[in-house]
Amino acid sequence: MSDYRIETDSMGEVKVPKDAYYGAQTQRAVDNFPVSGIRFSRGFIEALGLVKKNAAKVNAELGELEEGVAEAIQKAASEVAEGRFDEDFPIDIFQTGSGTSTNMNANEIIAKRANELKEDEVDTQIHPNDHVNYGQSSNDVIPTSIRIAAILAVENNLIPALEHLQKAFKEKGEEFADVVKTGRTHLMDAMPVTIKQEFDGYARQLELGVERLESALERVTELPQGGTAVGTGLNTNPKFGVEMAKALSEEVDADLSEAQNHFEAQATVDTPVELSSQLKTIATGLMKIGNDLRWMNSGPNSGIGEINIEALQPGSSIMPGKINPVIEESITMVCAQVIGNDSAITVAGQSGNFELNVMLPVVAHNLLESINILGNAVRNLADRSVSRLSVNKERVADMVGRNPVLVTALNPLIGYDKAAKIAKKAFTESRPVKEVAREMTDLSDEELDQALDPIKMTKGGFME
Repeated sequence: MSDYRIETDSMGEVKVPKDAYYGAQTQRAVDNFPVSGIRFSRGFIEALGLVKKNAAKVNAELGELEEGVAEAIQKAASEVAEGRFDEDFPIDIFQTGSGTSTNMNANEIIAKRANELKEDEVDTQIHPNDHVNYGQSSNDVIPTSIRIAAILAVENNLIPALEHLQKAFKEKGEEFADVVKTGRTHLMDAMPVTIKQEFDGYARQLELGVERLESALERVTELPQGGTAVGTGLNTNPKFGVEMAKALSEEVDADLSEAQNHFEAQATVDTPVELSSQLKTIATGLMKIGNDLRWMNSGPNSGIGEINIEALQPGSSIMPGKINPVIEESITMVCAQVIGNDSAITVAGQSGNFELNVMLPVVAHNLLESINILGNAVRNLADRSVSRLSVNKERVADMVGRNPVLVTALNPLIGYDKAAKIAKKAFTESRPVKEVAREMTDLSDEELDQALDPIKMTKGGFME
């Protein structure tokens, strides 16, 4: 018995795997694009299924589709959205730039499954183009699916993860609020700061990241659906776009609207490019945070050694006892990937020729990958590193006391030049600044204690 069946489309006959729910057009794309083996993600397929489900619902409400046909399509599309047919989406993301192959992939799966699910009294043979794709074009379905998938991923994964890490930094900062450490500029010793101040800085970066995402999402919520082939809305009900936005708003619990201008919405991916740039900004900040933690943990004997990141796994195949900051290394690699994805999305955004962008699949893949790996890595950093780290209080206090830059606080009392001499002597002899200042000035112990109190230095103002 053959493992294939023969399917026919407008270009002729094609061999399709016997058990596949897709048809000829999908198979042609599989044959034409043996490029990377990378398929569309679960999140994108979910969004595509939701678009097809609600298109059938709206078309039935507008009197464009037979009720029984629409009901069967909705049931089949829901199964696609839920992941039942993920293995039947075999097409490489490096395909036709409109994503037509993947749109037809969905249409073929849904049509076949809808014919299985339809009620006995429905005589119509449900067709991928005539019914599942009714009133739609790949040119509005794919960019709409990109936006729906991005909204769901940002709101359900990335924003909660960023808020979770922000909370972890705030709580850990409060735990060590009384610990004063050496501040650093240019990787060199500078004036003291507290652990809380440093961690509050990280928390604010994350808070601003959430604000940036929320701002970008305001544009993402405008949906291209309803523009069909070139933005004119040919072959669709004039009310389709606005009704689709309403239906999808209820489906995904978001405030969606029809695009103000379908020509802009389909000719460009400016909005996904904007969202990607915000992801890049967040990744840039997380790269700094991850590297700061690595520096603070460095050692244990020959590095800074201010904090202890929990040991999670052996760090070397040859050096026993070596432990590495693996979670921080993981998130910095994720950040590098997100920054690279943004470059690809930026180039893709420049490939809008007249009425259509022709790099939609690569935008979809890279944008959703960035959102999801950022969300996963951020949550991992919070749970496996930040919430578990400890501070080496004695080492931190010793380093603060030997920091020659502390003499800065003496400038108003003894002048810059005298303070510089004290700093040089303290550094050369590896002695505490207070001890050297006691020898080289007429300041009393009380005055030195007052002027060189590290915790007071973290509060700004003059040390009087």
